[in-house]
Amino acid sequence: MKIRALELTTNNLKQTEGFYTDVLGLKMNEVSSHSLSYTIGSSVLHFTEKAGEAGVYHFAFNIPCNKINEALNWIASKVDPITNEAGEYITNFKNWNAHSVYFFDNNKNILEFIARGDLENSSAEPFTSNSILSINEVGIVAQKPLKLARQLINSHGLEYFEKGPKREDFTVLGDDNGLVVISGTDRNWYPSRELAKQRSLKMKIQVNTTLREIYV
Repeated sequence: MKIRALELTTNNLKQTEGFYTDVLGLKMNEVSSHSLSYTIGSSVLHFTEKAGEAGVYHFAFNIPCNKINEALNWIASKVDPITNEAGEYITNFKNWNAHSVYFFDNNKNILEFIARGDLENSSAEPFTSNSILSINEVGIVAQKPLKLARQLINSHGLEYFEKGPKREDFTVLGDDNGLVVISGTDRNWYPSRELAKQRSLKMKIQVNTTLREIYV
Protein backbone atom coordinates (compact mmCIF):
# COMPACT_ATOMS: atom_id res chain seq x y z
CA MET A 1 0.00 0.00 0.00
CA LYS A 2 1.15 3.51 -0.76
CA ILE A 3 -0.24 6.76 0.63
CA ARG A 4 -0.63 9.13 -2.28
CA ALA A 5 -2.41 12.01 -0.55
CA LEU A 6 -3.46 13.08 2.94
CA GLU A 7 -5.95 15.86 3.67
CA LEU A 8 -6.08 17.35 7.18
CA THR A 9 -7.61 20.38 8.88
CA THR A 10 -5.91 23.18 10.81
CA ASN A 11 -7.32 26.10 12.80
CA ASN A 12 -4.44 28.37 11.78
CA LEU A 13 -3.46 28.14 8.13
CA LYS A 14 -0.87 30.93 8.31
CA GLN A 15 1.06 29.26 11.12
CA THR A 16 0.80 25.90 9.36
CA GLU A 17 2.24 27.42 6.21
CA GLY A 18 5.07 28.93 8.24
CA PHE A 19 5.97 25.59 9.79
CA TYR A 20 5.86 23.40 6.71
CA THR A 21 7.40 25.99 4.39
CA ASP A 22 9.94 27.79 6.57
CA VAL A 23 10.81 25.14 9.18
CA LEU A 24 10.57 21.90 7.22
CA GLY A 25 11.33 23.50 3.85
CA LEU A 26 8.75 21.49 1.92
CA LYS A 27 7.77 22.25 -1.67
CA MET A 28 4.42 24.03 -1.81
CA ASN A 29 1.98 22.95 -4.49
CA GLU A 30 -0.95 25.30 -4.02
CA VAL A 31 -2.07 27.98 -1.60
CA SER A 32 -5.33 29.88 -1.23
CA SER A 33 -7.09 31.84 1.49
CA HIS A 34 -8.37 28.62 3.09
CA SER A 35 -6.04 25.78 2.02
CA LEU A 36 -2.53 24.79 1.00
CA SER A 37 -0.71 21.65 -0.12
CA TYR A 38 2.81 20.27 -0.39
CA THR A 39 4.54 17.69 -2.52
CA ILE A 40 6.44 15.30 -0.24
CA GLY A 41 8.24 12.73 -2.34
CA SER A 42 5.55 10.55 -3.92
CA SER A 43 2.80 11.93 -1.65
CA VAL A 44 0.80 15.15 -1.31
CA LEU A 45 -0.05 16.73 2.06
CA HIS A 46 -3.06 19.07 2.07
CA PHE A 47 -4.36 21.36 4.84
CA THR A 48 -7.74 23.10 4.95
CA GLU A 49 -8.48 25.78 7.53
CA LYS A 50 -11.37 24.97 9.85
CA ALA A 51 -12.07 26.96 13.00
CA GLY A 52 -12.59 25.19 16.29
CA GLU A 53 -10.98 21.87 15.40
CA ALA A 54 -9.62 20.09 18.50
CA GLY A 55 -7.30 17.17 18.98
CA VAL A 56 -4.18 16.22 17.07
CA TYR A 57 -3.16 14.08 14.11
CA HIS A 58 -0.32 11.62 13.88
CA PHE A 59 1.45 10.84 10.62
CA ALA A 60 4.90 9.67 9.57
CA PHE A 61 7.32 10.47 6.76
CA ASN A 62 9.35 7.68 5.17
CA ILE A 63 13.08 8.46 4.94
CA PRO A 64 16.07 6.47 3.61
CA CYS A 65 16.84 3.51 5.88
CA ASN A 66 20.36 4.76 6.69
CA LYS A 67 19.44 8.35 7.56
CA ILE A 68 17.80 8.29 11.00
CA ASN A 69 20.75 9.88 12.81
CA GLU A 70 21.09 12.59 10.18
CA ALA A 71 17.34 13.16 10.30
CA LEU A 72 17.51 13.62 14.07
CA ASN A 73 20.32 16.16 13.80
CA TRP A 74 18.47 17.98 11.02
CA ILE A 75 15.13 18.28 12.81
CA ALA A 76 16.80 19.05 16.18
CA SER A 77 18.32 22.15 14.58
CA LYS A 78 14.78 23.40 13.90
CA VAL A 79 12.47 22.11 16.67
CA ASP A 80 12.73 20.07 19.85
CA PRO A 81 12.30 16.33 19.14
CA ILE A 82 10.08 14.31 21.47
CA THR A 83 11.81 11.87 23.80
CA ASN A 84 10.51 8.33 24.34
CA GLU A 85 9.96 6.58 27.67
CA ALA A 86 13.71 5.95 27.96
CA GLY A 87 14.49 9.64 27.47
CA GLU A 88 15.95 8.96 24.03
CA TYR A 89 15.20 10.70 20.73
CA ILE A 90 15.47 7.62 18.49
CA THR A 91 13.10 4.70 19.03
CA ASN A 92 14.10 1.27 17.75
CA PHE A 93 11.11 -0.84 16.67
CA LYS A 94 12.83 -4.22 16.48
CA ASN A 95 9.77 -6.14 15.28
CA TRP A 96 9.36 -3.68 12.42
CA ASN A 97 13.10 -3.36 11.64
CA ALA A 98 12.61 0.41 11.83
CA HIS A 99 13.88 3.46 13.71
CA SER A 100 11.85 6.62 14.36
CA VAL A 101 12.24 10.22 15.47
CA TYR A 102 9.19 12.22 16.63
CA PHE A 103 8.43 15.94 16.78
CA PHE A 104 5.50 18.36 16.96
CA ASP A 105 4.34 20.73 14.25
CA ASN A 106 2.72 24.10 15.00
CA ASN A 107 -0.66 22.40 15.51
CA LYS A 108 0.75 19.94 18.10
CA ASN A 109 0.33 17.17 15.54
CA ILE A 110 2.80 14.34 16.20
CA LEU A 111 5.06 13.95 13.18
CA GLU A 112 7.54 11.15 12.67
CA PHE A 113 10.54 10.34 10.53
CA ILE A 114 10.70 6.57 10.08
CA ALA A 115 13.59 4.64 8.53
CA ARG A 116 12.58 1.10 7.56
CA GLY A 117 15.44 -1.34 7.11
CA ASP A 118 13.41 -3.81 5.06
CA LEU A 119 12.80 -1.23 2.32
CA GLU A 120 16.54 -1.15 1.52
CA ASN A 121 16.28 2.44 0.24
CA SER A 122 19.57 3.86 1.52
CA SER A 123 20.89 7.15 0.18
CA ALA A 124 24.36 8.67 -0.13
CA GLU A 125 23.00 12.23 -0.17
CA PRO A 126 23.07 14.47 2.94
CA PHE A 127 19.70 14.59 4.70
CA THR A 128 17.44 17.52 3.79
CA SER A 129 13.71 17.96 3.28
CA ASN A 130 14.29 16.53 -0.20
CA SER A 131 15.26 13.23 1.45
CA ILE A 132 11.66 12.61 2.55
CA LEU A 133 10.33 9.85 0.30
CA SER A 134 6.61 9.81 1.09
CA ILE A 135 3.95 9.91 3.76
CA ASN A 136 4.37 6.46 5.27
CA GLU A 137 1.85 6.23 8.12
CA VAL A 138 -1.45 7.90 8.97
CA GLY A 139 -3.09 7.54 12.37
CA ILE A 140 -6.84 7.11 12.66
CA VAL A 141 -8.73 7.05 15.96
CA ALA A 142 -11.80 4.86 16.47
CA GLN A 143 -13.91 3.67 19.37
CA LYS A 144 -13.44 0.10 18.14
CA PRO A 145 -10.20 -0.21 16.11
CA LEU A 146 -10.70 -3.82 15.03
CA LYS A 147 -14.21 -3.07 13.78
CA LEU A 148 -12.92 -0.17 11.67
CA ALA A 149 -10.04 -2.35 10.46
CA ARG A 150 -12.46 -5.00 9.19
CA GLN A 151 -14.49 -2.32 7.41
CA LEU A 152 -11.38 -0.96 5.66
CA ILE A 153 -10.25 -4.46 4.72
CA ASN A 154 -13.63 -5.27 3.19
CA SER A 155 -14.05 -1.89 1.46
CA HIS A 156 -10.55 -1.19 0.21
CA GLY A 157 -8.72 -4.49 -0.12
CA LEU A 158 -6.30 -3.76 2.72
CA GLU A 159 -4.67 -6.40 4.90
CA TYR A 160 -3.40 -6.50 8.46
CA PHE A 161 0.26 -5.48 8.71
CA GLU A 162 2.15 -8.77 8.91
CA LYS A 163 4.48 -7.38 11.62
CA GLY A 164 1.50 -6.50 13.83
CA PRO A 165 0.08 -5.55 16.22
CA LYS A 166 -3.57 -6.65 16.13
CA ARG A 167 -5.20 -5.67 19.42
CA GLU A 168 -8.60 -4.44 20.53
CA ASP A 169 -7.18 -0.97 21.25
CA PHE A 170 -4.56 -0.72 18.48
CA THR A 171 -4.04 -2.32 15.08
CA VAL A 172 -2.25 -1.61 11.82
CA LEU A 173 -3.14 -2.19 8.15
CA GLY A 174 -0.89 -2.11 5.08
CA ASP A 175 2.79 -2.85 4.55
CA ASP A 176 6.20 -1.19 4.92
CA ASN A 177 5.43 1.19 2.04
CA GLY A 178 2.33 2.58 3.73
CA LEU A 179 0.38 1.96 6.93
CA VAL A 180 -2.98 2.91 8.39
CA VAL A 181 -2.47 2.97 12.17
CA ILE A 182 -5.76 2.65 14.07
CA SER A 183 -5.79 3.64 17.74
CA GLY A 184 -8.48 3.43 20.36
CA THR A 185 -9.63 6.56 22.17
CA ASP A 186 -8.06 5.70 25.53
CA ARG A 187 -4.44 5.86 24.34
CA ASN A 188 -1.85 8.59 23.83
CA TRP A 189 -0.07 8.98 20.51
CA TYR A 190 3.37 7.48 21.17
CA PRO A 191 5.69 8.83 22.50
CA SER A 192 3.82 11.99 23.47
CA ARG A 193 1.24 12.67 26.16
CA GLU A 194 -1.27 13.80 23.55
CA LEU A 195 -4.50 11.82 23.79
CA ALA A 196 -5.58 10.13 20.57
CA LYS A 197 -8.82 11.87 19.60
CA GLN A 198 -11.03 11.38 16.57
CA ARG A 199 -10.31 13.90 13.83
CA SER A 200 -11.73 14.21 10.34
CA LEU A 201 -9.32 13.34 7.54
CA LYS A 202 -9.25 12.10 3.98
CA MET A 203 -6.54 9.99 2.43
CA LYS A 204 -5.91 8.59 -1.02
CA ILE A 205 -4.14 5.25 -1.05
CA GLN A 206 -2.87 2.94 -3.75
CA VAL A 207 -3.52 -0.76 -3.22
CA ASN A 208 -1.64 -2.66 -5.91
CA THR A 209 -2.56 -0.54 -8.97
CA THR A 210 -5.92 0.75 -7.69
CA LEU A 211 -6.43 4.19 -6.13
CA ARG A 212 -8.91 4.33 -3.26
CA GLU A 213 -10.14 7.06 -0.93
CA ILE A 214 -10.69 6.76 2.82
CA TYR A 215 -12.80 9.29 4.73
CA VAL A 216 -13.05 9.41 8.51
